[in-house]
Amino acid sequence: MSQGIPQAELNPTLVRGLAFVAALGGLLFGYDTAVISGAVGAIDHNFIDPRGLSETSAASLSGWAISCALLGCVIGAALAGPMSQKIGRRGGLLVSAILFMLSSAGSAFPEFGFLWIGGKGPDALTAFILYRILGGVGIGVASMLSPLYIAEIAPPKQRGQLVTYQQVAIVVGMTLVYFVNWFIASQGDDQWVVSTGWRYMLLSAALPAALFFALLMLVPETPRWLVMKGRMDEARNVLARLTNEADARVVLKEIDESLHERTGKLFAFGTLVIFVGIMLSVFQQFIGINAVLYYAPLMFQNMGASTDSALLQTIIVGVANIVFTLVALVTVDRWGRKPLLILGGVVMAVSMLTLGFLFNSHNVGTAALVAVVAYIAGFALSWGPVVWVLLAEIFPNPIKGKAMAIAVAMQWIANLFVSWSFKVLDGNSALNAMFNHGFSYWIYGVMSVLAALFVWRFVPETKGHSLEAIQHLWMAKPDGHPTNASSKASTANAL
Repeated sequence: MSQGIPQAELNPTLVRGLAFVAALGGLLFGYDTAVISGAVGAIDHNFIDPRGLSETSAASLSGWAISCALLGCVIGAALAGPMSQKIGRRGGLLVSAILFMLSSAGSAFPEFGFLWIGGKGPDALTAFILYRILGGVGIGVASMLSPLYIAEIAPPKQRGQLVTYQQVAIVVGMTLVYFVNWFIASQGDDQWVVSTGWRYMLLSAALPAALFFALLMLVPETPRWLVMKGRMDEARNVLARLTNEADARVVLKEIDESLHERTGKLFAFGTLVIFVGIMLSVFQQFIGINAVLYYAPLMFQNMGASTDSALLQTIIVGVANIVFTLVALVTVDRWGRKPLLILGGVVMAVSMLTLGFLFNSHNVGTAALVAVVAYIAGFALSWGPVVWVLLAEIFPNPIKGKAMAIAVAMQWIANLFVSWSFKVLDGNSALNAMFNHGFSYWIYGVMSVLAALFVWRFVPETKGHSLEAIQHLWMAKPDGHPTNASSKASTANAL
């Protein structure tokens, strides 16, 4: 196996520029998933309350309306694999940008209908849900293809950092929309927000989507996809722009060889790599992050905060998310993937269990806010960025598109379940009478413990290895266990 491209001969400006553009898919991912937090009250007021449903039915329908985009995310993630094979990583990202723009406009004004489906007042809920699902498809596509694009153009020594750009963009998008929601909400009273302001919140997502589309028109396709399609000259040209002509030929040969080592059948490298990818995705959601992020204003209102105060405290959560994701940016390639995931799992477990006890004891306030911020810090340092890094790294080249699509789709299925179930659990009078909104947080604390144990037992360290070298992690020995990475990996300086 080749010794790879010397780090000094990379074109760092171009590599970081391409990573930045691809990471904007993460910004839309974060923006669109969090924008709904400012519209929860409006959705209930306009679409749910007028129906006169029972408590459980109303909570269930409300949870579905708020989390329905996640069904689209599942669909988008499933489609992203074959889409990335057919039209490329860049082509798939262009599709996602278009879907973002359509969804933001349609969900803001669902009365205009979705094809033949429309209606006024509560009857517009169906069109609203369909537009949100459409946006979810865009999120699902971008959530897989953004880290994949970055991983395929990044050097091994910086791959963790560059893929973390996506998570930085996700949390920037979330925090940005918290500011946008707060600013829009400040333009009127609560009644104005639920009647009109929520539309501007949802419509605002069209602006970053248009920027993403425009910038994608300027970037090339990844060399690995071009090699898969037999477009060797184009792949060499891209590699030459990233490095130089001589090194481009070396890496081109290594990529081509890796694609022919085994078939592209899903289980060609065994079941363990698929199992690890799926469970990393599932645990990333079962620890409860999106229940906290989607329902942050509601959570702070449960603590006794007003609408404006709840949105301001949500901004504090968003800022903490950004700050500690930036910490991950500089530690993921130094400390490694496993230590960060285990550390984050422990921090989140302590924080969520503490928050549950604070709610249960009716002792909310500053201590509860500190527990939430600590939880966000633990996630942002670890399970937020590092899972995306690992999903972009661990799957061998011949099965990467299929395997990553399955793992990301499972992540969105888990996200949908957690987001829907939180509203049901948190709105249950019987549970609240016993635990005062604390029950859900105890569940997330236990899941954080299990997540840390899973990483300790099953997840290999991939820090510093080329994508082609990581492929050898899953070449099974006769005993069925993966091979030792150090004996199979190259010096990991290849692109």
